[in-house]
Amino acid sequence: VQLQASGGGLVQPGGSLTLSCTTSEFSVENFPIGWIRRAPGKEREGVSCIIGYGAGRTYYADSVKGRFTISRDMSKNTVFLQMNSLKPEDTAVYYCAADPAHPVVYYSDYDCSAPLFGSWGQGTQVTVSS
Repeated sequence: VQLQASGGGLVQPGGSLTLSCTTSEFSVENFPIGWIRRAPGKEREGVSCIIGYGAGRTYYADSVKGRFTISRDMSKNTVFLQMNSLKPEDTAVYYCAADPAHPVVYYSDYDCSAPLFGSWGQGTQVTVSS
């Protein structure tokens, strides 16, 4: 599965960025999909996940809750991560990831706080610095 992530960049603390993730291989509404980040010297962290039809169910790591918002545009088959009030500790490579082994039609109770993301995109660098 190919996932294309984009939207990273350099931003000052307190600023905003929106990451995008798209794929031509499946509908983003049909499988769990979200964002993982990896900062230098740190363990990878599950940032956010969305699953389900329509508005879906969402999950956010405590470190980003209230600042980040995950959403989907079905017409563009794209998942977004709106990141506001960015902090230097948000600096990381952000990966879009999906779990094509668990279609929501069969796994409606999928736990997005512990996703089994088997397919990852190439990553996009987010740097928060003054």
